[in-house]
Amino acid sequence: MAVVTNLLTDRRMTLQEFLSYEDGSDRRYELVDGVLVEMDAESRVNTQIAILLIEVFLKLVGSKQLGIKEKIQVGSDFATARDADLIIHSKESAAALQGRSEACLLWGEPNPLVVIEVVSPGTVSSENYQRDYVQKPGEYADRGIPEFWQIDPSREWIKVGFLISGIYEFTTFHMMDRIISPTFPDLNLLAAQFLGTDDV
Repeated sequence: MAVVTNLLTDRRMTLQEFLSYEDGSDRRYELVDGVLVEMDAESRVNTQIAILLIEVFLKLVGSKQLGIKEKIQVGSDFATARDADLIIHSKESAAALQGRSEACLLWGEPNPLVVIEVVSPGTVSSENYQRDYVQKPGEYADRGIPEFWQIDPSREWIKVGFLISGIYEFTTFHMMDRIISPTFPDLNLLAAQFLGTDDV
C-alpha cells in the first residue's frame, strides 16, 4: 500500500531497535535490509478499502483476530519486517502478540490465517510492483502464511493466493466476480465492493 520514499539513515538497525523506534511523529516506516525507510501517507482510496475490509472481517472473526499497523518479520534480502495493511489472525498468532508492547509476529511464531495488502500503483518494472507482486508474495510464502490477498485498485482486480507446496497459487477476481477465499468460503463479496465502483 505504501511507497518507499526516503532512506532516513545509513545506520543498520536490528529488528528490536526498529520495533521500539519512536520519533514523535505519525510517520510509518518499514525496515529494509536494516535501514529505516519512511513510507508515503496512505491515499483516500486505500484507507477506504481498509475500512471496508475491517467491517467485513469484524463480522467473521471479531476484533481480537484483526491486526492493523502490526508487523510481520520476514526473512528476505529486501525487508526485515513488513507492515501489512490487514492481518486476519489465527487464534494462535493473536495470542502470540498478547501483552507485547511492539506488535510484530516474529519468525517461527504462529502465522495468521490471511494477510491482505493494497497494492501501490506502478509499472511492472517499478519498485512498487517488484515489492508488492514479487517480494511480498515470496516473503509471506516463506513464512508459511496460508492465504494472501493483493487488492489493486489501479488494475481493477483482486488476487487471492492460497499456499500450495510453498508458493501461492493465485486466482484473479475482476469487478463483478465473487471473491473466493479458501479460508473463508462463506464470504459473499464482489470484487467491485473494494475497487471503488459505485455500481454495487
